[in-house]
Amino acid sequence: MNAEQLSPSILRLSRRDFLRRSAAGCCLLGLGGLAGWSFPARGEDKPSPAAKGLIRPRRSPWFRELEGGSLRCLLCPKECELKPGDRGSCRVRVNRSGAGYTLAYGNPALVREGPVEQTPFYHFLPGSRTLAISTAGCPLACKFCETWAMALTEPEEIYNYDLPPARALERARAAGVASLSYAFGEPAAFYEYMADLAEQAKAAGLSNLVQTSGYLQFRPLKELASLLDGANVDLKGFDPAFYREYVGGELKPVLDSILLLREQGVHLEITNILIPPLNDNPEMIGKMCRWIKKELGPDVPLHFSRFYPLYRLSNLPPTSVPALDRARKTALEAGLRYVYVSRVAGHPGEDTVCPACGEIVIKRMGFFVDEFRLEKGRCPKCATSVPGRWS
Repeated sequence: MNAEQLSPSILRLSRRDFLRRSAAGCCLLGLGGLAGWSFPARGEDKPSPAAKGLIRPRRSPWFRELEGGSLRCLLCPKECELKPGDRGSCRVRVNRSGAGYTLAYGNPALVREGPVEQTPFYHFLPGSRTLAISTAGCPLACKFCETWAMALTEPEEIYNYDLPPARALERARAAGVASLSYAFGEPAAFYEYMADLAEQAKAAGLSNLVQTSGYLQFRPLKELASLLDGANVDLKGFDPAFYREYVGGELKPVLDSILLLREQGVHLEITNILIPPLNDNPEMIGKMCRWIKKELGPDVPLHFSRFYPLYRLSNLPPTSVPALDRARKTALEAGLRYVYVSRVAGHPGEDTVCPACGEIVIKRMGFFVDEFRLEKGRCPKCATSVPGRWS
C-alpha cells in the first residue's frame, strides 16, 4: 500500500496520537500488565523449544534439617515445614528423601524482551529494553493475580523454556538489552535461579531489576540485594486484614523487605494496585503514603496501578480513573513527589514532573517514552535534581 492509498486520518496522525493508540492497544491486549509478553504455550520469539513439565531439580541451601527427615524452608516468611515428599506453598520447593530441592531453576515459563517501563520502572534507564524472566510458583496466593496460570501453578503443569543462566545471558546479550528483569511472576519462587543469573549478569555489565511482592526472609533478601540495581515492590495494600484475606500473607514482612532494600542502597519504586472497594480507603492510602514518606523519603516513585477483573475477583469492575486520580491526589498531598498512574494510556500521571517548577521532564504514553528532557538528571528549566538512574 502506498501513501496515496492511505486514509487522510492515518496520514494526519501525529507521533503522540500514534503512541496514544498503540499504548492503549497494549494495555487492552495485556490487561495492562503483560502486553507484548508471551508464555511459551502461546507465544512467539521462543529462546528454545518449550516443553510441558520441563523440570530442572536443583539442591537448595535454603532449608534447615529437622527431625525425621523433615525440612524447614528458609526463604519466605511462611517457613514451610516439609516432610519427605511434601511440597511448599510456593509449589516449587520440595523435600525429596530428606533433601531440599527447587523445581524452578533454568525452566522459566515467561521470557520476553520489552520496555523497562512495563515492569514498571520510571526512574531507571527510561526508554531502555529489558529481558524479563519468570517461572511457575509463588509463596502468596493473590485472589487478583494477573499471572495465576503461571504463578499459582506447579511447573510440571505448564510449558517451560530450557534456559539455564548461561543461555539466558547469551539471549540477553544477543537482544542488546540494558537489564534483566525478574518479573511478572514472583522471583521469590525461583530465588536460586535468579541469584545465579543475576551474578552472571552483573559480571557481564548488565543491570538486575526485580519486580516482587517482597515476601522474602531477611538473609536471602540481603544476599540478593548485593546483586540488584533496582526493585519495584508490590505493596498491595496497607491493611494486615486485606493481606491475609486477599493476598494470602502478612503485611509486615513486606514492609520489612522494603526497608531492607532501601537500607542496602537498591534503587526502589513502589507499586500499589488499587482495587475498589477492597483497598482504596482514603484513610488507608493516606497512611501508606505517610509511611513511605517517613521511612523511604518523598522521592521514592509510587505507582498506582489499575486493577482489571481477573482470577477470583473477576466479578469486580476495573478501577475507575477518578479512583486513581483521588489516590494520586492523596499521595501528592502527603508530600510524595513522584506519583504515577499506571495502565491508563494518555493519563498525565504517566509523566515525570519536576517537583520544584512543574516542568514535564519525561513525557510518556503507556509504556513508551515520548520525550526525555532531563539534562544530567536535572530539570532543564530550573536545574532541580530528579533522583533516579538516567544513564
